[in-house]
Amino acid sequence: MKLLQSIFGQHRSLVRVVGRRYFAASTNEYAKRNYANNVSEYNTVVGSITSQRRNFLLRDVYEDMMLDGVQPTRDTFHSLIVGTMKGARLQDAFFFKDQMKSMGLIPDVVLYNFLISICGKCKNSDLSIQILEEMKKAEVKPNVQTYICLLHACAAAGRLDRVYAIVRDMTAAGLGLNKFCYAGLITAHKNKAPITNDFNTKVIEFVERSKSWSSVETSSPNAENMMMGVSDEELYNIPTAEYINRRGGFVVRQFTAYHTAFHACAELRNVELMETLLEMLKKEGKTPDVYIVMQIMRCYLHAGDIDRGLKTFEDHMSSGKLPAIELYVTLVEGAMVGHTPKGMQLAQNTLENMTSRNYFLSPKMGNDLLLVASGEKTGGYTTANYIWDLMQARNITPSLPAVQAYYQGLKEREIPEDDPRLLLVSRTYDNLRLRLGPGLGRT
Repeated sequence: MKLLQSIFGQHRSLVRVVGRRYFAASTNEYAKRNYANNVSEYNTVVGSITSQRRNFLLRDVYEDMMLDGVQPTRDTFHSLIVGTMKGARLQDAFFFKDQMKSMGLIPDVVLYNFLISICGKCKNSDLSIQILEEMKKAEVKPNVQTYICLLHACAAAGRLDRVYAIVRDMTAAGLGLNKFCYAGLITAHKNKAPITNDFNTKVIEFVERSKSWSSVETSSPNAENMMMGVSDEELYNIPTAEYINRRGGFVVRQFTAYHTAFHACAELRNVELMETLLEMLKKEGKTPDVYIVMQIMRCYLHAGDIDRGLKTFEDHMSSGKLPAIELYVTLVEGAMVGHTPKGMQLAQNTLENMTSRNYFLSPKMGNDLLLVASGEKTGGYTTANYIWDLMQARNITPSLPAVQAYYQGLKEREIPEDDPRLLLVSRTYDNLRLRLGPGLGRT
């Protein structure tokens, strides 16, 4: 609970003894320590923790509610399950669902949709089907969002058979397929193992079909989802979900099927299909948004074509369009694939260029790049060192996996044991292991 104290430290510390709390302080002192006193305040705490991406604390907050004798409402459970969805915490989500039912609150269709969405994030299509069956037994009628969530949950696991069965059910029910459905079909083919021989043809077909309007496309967004801060892209696990609220043309929402297709090309290093999609977009008179530019770069870089990946970056930067930091990070990450001398030098130069333009790494970006850079087995380890230094300059404590990888990389080199960098990294690594331990959060 120390993390909760650090977030709401101006309120109270928590003491647990055999499921009860003992307070020797007066009522006034207790009130000062208490970070939430009623269901409304607890709901605010849940929202705050979710926005801070500290989803592993949600169950602790819930347990505090129970110990405080505060009765959670339907809205509380919705907020808790939205938090678990954003953090892909499957076990916690079903714990909250069971707790909700034990209190006589029957989950509604929106909550069931969130649960199916979590299954998609965790690639558990079997469980998503079980949820649909549970809905039927509880006489909760699935809506359009339910079927699209289910489609994407099965697509995440590459279950083409189930995806096409869902499409047939939707068609039989008179529901047209919208851009999110076609995005799901593209994802299903991407995740099918092995990749089918007609993959390129299918992707092009689905992108073309997605351009037509349907009954689903014209339906209104779910108002409750919007109130809960859940976009359609996040609900259906579309690749652009984490960028959807960015401004300046970062994501053009009409390109949903294109986004998924370009992302699939980057993941599969399919340069041929990527270039075909790019030509299709240009023939329509459309300009790639920043997200698509990122995927074009990733596709070239992950396929080992550093020169064209760099040219894509430079062309965008010289065009006067949005110079997002994600483009720098994409170039750095892609250049480090294979840890070639040329790629590592490009990564180093790009980081220096980025820093000179006052772009700074977020904790997630820093951790992701440090993990990749720490895999360098030869060379001077300068890129990993530089990323570490950038994070230190911003007072960012790297994640345990990133520190561990970096520490092991340093240990593999001939560095004196009293080297200041090695000592600092070793101390950080030991502190993180002691503080977090093997039991941090719940899966």
